[in-house]
Amino acid sequence: MGTSRGTRLRRLGAIALAAGVAGAGMGGASAGAAQKAPPRTVDLQILSFNDYHGHLSPPGGNDGLLTSAAGTPPTTVAAGGVEYLTTHLKALRKGHPNTLTVAAGDLIGGSPFLSGLFKDEPSIETLDTLGLDVSGVGNHEFDEGVPELLRIQYGGCHPEEGCFDADGYTGAAFDYLAANVTYKKGAVITPPSSAFRYGDWWKGSSTGRTVLPPTAVKRVAGIKVGFIGMTLESTPTLVAQAGIRTVDFRDEVVTANAAAKDLRRQGVKAIVVLLHEGGLPPAGAPFNYACNAGSVADLSGPIVQIAEDLAPSIDLVVTGHTHQPYTCNIPDPAGRARWVTSAASFGRVITETELTLDRRTRDVVRPSVTTVNHAVTRDVVADPAQTATIAKWNALSAPIANRVVGSVTAPITRSITRDAESSLADLIADAQLAATAGAGDGAAVMAFMNPGGVRADLTFDPSPAGEAAGEVTFGEAFTVQPFGNLLVSMTLTGAQIDTLLEQQWSTSPSRAPFLHLGISDGVRFEWSRSAPVGQKIDPASITLDGTTIDPAGTYRVTVNSFLADGGDGFTVLREGTDRVGGGGDLDAFTAYLTANAPVTGPVPDRATPIP
Repeated sequence: MGTSRGTRLRRLGAIALAAGVAGAGMGGASAGAAQKAPPRTVDLQILSFNDYHGHLSPPGGNDGLLTSAAGTPPTTVAAGGVEYLTTHLKALRKGHPNTLTVAAGDLIGGSPFLSGLFKDEPSIETLDTLGLDVSGVGNHEFDEGVPELLRIQYGGCHPEEGCFDADGYTGAAFDYLAANVTYKKGAVITPPSSAFRYGDWWKGSSTGRTVLPPTAVKRVAGIKVGFIGMTLESTPTLVAQAGIRTVDFRDEVVTANAAAKDLRRQGVKAIVVLLHEGGLPPAGAPFNYACNAGSVADLSGPIVQIAEDLAPSIDLVVTGHTHQPYTCNIPDPAGRARWVTSAASFGRVITETELTLDRRTRDVVRPSVTTVNHAVTRDVVADPAQTATIAKWNALSAPIANRVVGSVTAPITRSITRDAESSLADLIADAQLAATAGAGDGAAVMAFMNPGGVRADLTFDPSPAGEAAGEVTFGEAFTVQPFGNLLVSMTLTGAQIDTLLEQQWSTSPSRAPFLHLGISDGVRFEWSRSAPVGQKIDPASITLDGTTIDPAGTYRVTVNSFLADGGDGFTVLREGTDRVGGGGDLDAFTAYLTANAPVTGPVPDRATPIP
């Protein structure tokens, strides 16, 4: 893919250059000519989005809808697709000579087949085309570890799969920032061969030896605007451990405040945080939801406390992670209004923030800031450059994507909110058990699947690729399970299985309160809606093939490698013994679809809620 890491002539640079040349020409005219004083302020537009996740094509099903008005049922609008995202960005930029486009992480990872098959190089190509300037990293940027993130930023063909297209891969043209991700003491650091002076930013930085620069500075009509990029501190609970063993993920507030001081020492007064952590508006909130000024009752989640503690020198907080849309005024510690924004996910929303920069103070005139969310509707002309990019990658992927691997009798769906049992997560657990039940394959008797690893539904309708109704292609199966995890079978006691099921609930502010596992057939249990966390399950209700689990007995259990490392807070799985590695999770899924075609989704009644 022929993107360029070199310096790009941005719109702002061209404007600044033109202004400088014009000024020089005026100065060379008659010395007595009257000169008009420059305006005291400069207007800046910031366009932002988050959680793109490689959605080049318009998302399908509920993933491609936005709530435009509350109701029963709510009013929705179809949204998303990078062809339309790009067109909307271009339209919003018109009339704004000073404009920057920024993002708050998870631009890659957990991606549909078209991008995920090619290690998200297509995602980066489309982001370069739409004119992204800078982004914070998210947890999914670390799905394949630090070395792969560095390759995504700096370029180079994949070390195992090679080059995916004729012109290779030269890296992202925008800047990824990682202010709170630092190398551990004693870590062996191998700079990317294509990275110019890798680590130069460590000198004098308060944030330490970060894997990517902590900050970036853009000049807007001669005024410096600083950006701080971060992921959430709990990233290690959300990604596989193998690729992040050399780094630490630090506190968001401590990091941002230190980075803001560094920027101010460089003369940067206008400061924006790009943070991959977020909040939750009320259920059913529309895409243009705006919190009441300063009211935390209108927004919950970790971002509220973080925003309240960020230094007053920070002027705007662009967030992500929760896939929710909102624009909220959460005052800074000095009591001044400060906007906190989020643009849903999958390229369905653009946040437009307009602010004024004071030429004298070089800072944001805080009362001037306005922000609004726009829907990326599909009633506009598709951007032709993005259409061509999609066509190129579709042609490269078609021989693999369109191979039929099985069929279903009806749609099989996941739990989008992840707090309910789903037919698709149970089906995947069944597939993983089938792949590891053999004596030489792990000897498993049960399997569990994390809901966050189920990224799309299995649909029934035929597709433009030509497969018949009900047929499932490899591309569709990949989109359901895109992470490339391996299966791990281990021995757990009955008491540890009870703990595993209890860990579906959490009081940690950095994790969802309830993550309902997918459960393989034969396992049943009851859980109490009213009991406190840690006491939700009666151990006597946990059965395997109708027999109560013995707390002192031992059982072979299969999970994916993400869960086996304690991902999503299921830390008891780290205690599993006699581990046996299996094949890939996607291989197990496709093999099950093939062997059992046509597949009917299991009824999601393996866990029974009680009062």
